[in-house]
Amino acid sequence: MTILNSHSLFKWLAATVLLLPIIYPNYKTNAQQVALLTKEETKVSSTAKPILVSTLPNYYDSQDGISLKDLIRRALETNQDLAADRLEIEKAKARLDQARLRPNPTLEFEQESGRIVGNGGDGQFTVGASLPIEIYGRRTERINYALIAIDASEAEVRNRERILVANVLTNYAEALAALRELEATENLLELDLQTTRFVQIRVNEGDTPPLELNLLQAEVERLRSRRELAEGRLQAALTQLKMLGGSSFDEPLRLREQINSAILPVLPATPDAAVDIGLRTRPDVLLARIEEQVSTAGLRLIKAQSRPDLTAYTRYSQGRSVIDTSIGNFPQRDRSLTFGVAIGIPIFNKNQGAKAEAEINIRQAKARLEFAERVVRGEILAAYQKIEAANRAVSTLETAAIPQMTNNVETFRKVYQIGEIKITDLINEQRRLLDANRDLTEALTLRYRANADLLIALGAGGLLPETK
Repeated sequence: MTILNSHSLFKWLAATVLLLPIIYPNYKTNAQQVALLTKEETKVSSTAKPILVSTLPNYYDSQDGISLKDLIRRALETNQDLAADRLEIEKAKARLDQARLRPNPTLEFEQESGRIVGNGGDGQFTVGASLPIEIYGRRTERINYALIAIDASEAEVRNRERILVANVLTNYAEALAALRELEATENLLELDLQTTRFVQIRVNEGDTPPLELNLLQAEVERLRSRRELAEGRLQAALTQLKMLGGSSFDEPLRLREQINSAILPVLPATPDAAVDIGLRTRPDVLLARIEEQVSTAGLRLIKAQSRPDLTAYTRYSQGRSVIDTSIGNFPQRDRSLTFGVAIGIPIFNKNQGAKAEAEINIRQAKARLEFAERVVRGEILAAYQKIEAANRAVSTLETAAIPQMTNNVETFRKVYQIGEIKITDLINEQRRLLDANRDLTEALTLRYRANADLLIALGAGGLLPETK
């Protein structure tokens, strides 16, 4: 009886093994799944055609791409708005030439005749000249005012150059950020396209329901749209760079750097050292100081012009008259030479309003200087705070978060390929990786912009041309 039961049990097990492929046609062991995966991956990789054609070569070239300094040089040399600002210096120099000129003399002619009143024999001719004499240092004050105005125009142009460099840096950082997001999105899209091929094979063989392929294809299309948005941002930033640099909008523009390796000139190590440099080199602070000097020179000029005017003159007169006597008419000629001065006495108009306005201008200039210095301190301190925060964020994301998430996605992909998880699990993990990459791009952009802000707060030293 025991032998019979054992024989029956053997027959039942044999039948189960034979019927198992029929009852569970999709059942495979892990070893079989791995073998199938290897076979399918070999089948996918045997096609030489690239799955995704990258657009990065259109915008990035590490060898022949344009550098930041080249972009800034182009902008400073060809920007038309800046070229118009530089003409203010020429205008100031022309005003200096005018200030150096002395006042013109006045030439007077006068003819006197008695014929109109019935005295035909009488008449007089006079010629005279007058020359204003500048006293109380008026000409000197006028020249000093014009010289300081030239310094103010040069400082204003220098500040406009700094603002232009700041605009270039802002758009350059935006372009670098969009370039990195485009690259990260393309990498993930490439992986999803590879997975789509694999899933398609499994669907064709009946090992995977079509719904999983549909979900993955929807994720691929979402990544395509994200790629288009990143490329659009990159194109817009490059267009702004072309506009600032005076380049043709049809000219191709490729970047040489990426945001994780982009470098700027060496910056001070401490905020105190940076503040000291900024107060000495910022063009807008220098402009505020010069504006105070311009206002003071203007007040001195107004005071000099408020004093009495002095004009020297001379006249030569030649007259003819007739003396009527009982014995006849006797003609007589007279000649005279006159010298004198005319003094304009400032009794009513002493330039009271102009003096008051000049004094207000001085107070305004002092207030603006104090505010400009305060702005420098605030911008530098804020830049250092952003740099420190961005450095911490970048370090955390690069060393901990993203490597771990990348490994997780790779693990999820392999686990999915052996059928242990759903496609939605893989998609969700990929989305977390994409979000982490966006966070890293944002942190890298913040760090680059903060360093650029610090450079601009210091007066854009190292990026502006040397002053003469």
